[in-house]
Amino acid sequence: MKQHLIVLDLDGTLLTDDQKILDKTKLTLMKAREAGHQVMIATGRPFRASQLYYNELMLTTPIVNFNGALVHHPKNKSWQMVHTPMDLKVVHDVVDSVDKYQYENLIAEVLDDVFIHSENMAMMDMFKMGDPRVTIGNLRGNLNEDPTSLLIHAEEHKVQQIRDHLEDVHAELIEHRRWGAPFHIIEVVRKGLNKAIGISLIAKEMNIPRERIIAFGDEDNDLEMIDYAGIGVAMSNGINQLKSIANEITTASNNDNGIANFLIDRLKL
Repeated sequence: MKQHLIVLDLDGTLLTDDQKILDKTKLTLMKAREAGHQVMIATGRPFRASQLYYNELMLTTPIVNFNGALVHHPKNKSWQMVHTPMDLKVVHDVVDSVDKYQYENLIAEVLDDVFIHSENMAMMDMFKMGDPRVTIGNLRGNLNEDPTSLLIHAEEHKVQQIRDHLEDVHAELIEHRRWGAPFHIIEVVRKGLNKAIGISLIAKEMNIPRERIIAFGDEDNDLEMIDYAGIGVAMSNGINQLKSIANEITTASNNDNGIANFLIDRLKL
């Protein structure tokens, strides 16, 4: 069988709801690599919060972080990193314009530096993974360089209102995605960025055509990736919008080896 590129989202896809990789899924991915296929991760997480799983799978491929705002190769420092942050002025404009919605918190990330607008223990616990440098306090005063991403934490009933506002006022400059539960967060990155952009760069370097890319996802930050891949696979636990554009849907969820079952059948592992 010709070489395929297997692309894995993390939360809700590769990872179970308790943030684990199931043994069957891990073994299947290793078998896929032994059969000559390539395996990579494409996630909205920063690298520090995905490195644990990258290492657990013993990957040696580039990775897409921050939904495409960072594309790099952890095992090859000569590989040209592609980092595409937002303009700081745009971020300030976005922050000013969403003030009226009384958000819960704002978090900006500059690669592995984290800036949290208001102290919140739940937020601190979530963003401490990988031991980043964390600065707490007014974002306008503390953030003085172009951030990789901006996160807006809001009450669930306000998330769509804020997204509608971002689309109406800032659509020419930013992309925004919604996180799944338990945190109701809007993630903002520079306009034109998504996972598919990073995957296309990596696939081109690997000389793997689009039709031999198998991508797995579950949320709205996976839409472009699933649409781009020759075989775009939505998890059975994924959102309906993703399922409607996917080529295939797994028969099992992220908690029941959905990826493994699909690959065993498709790649004859």
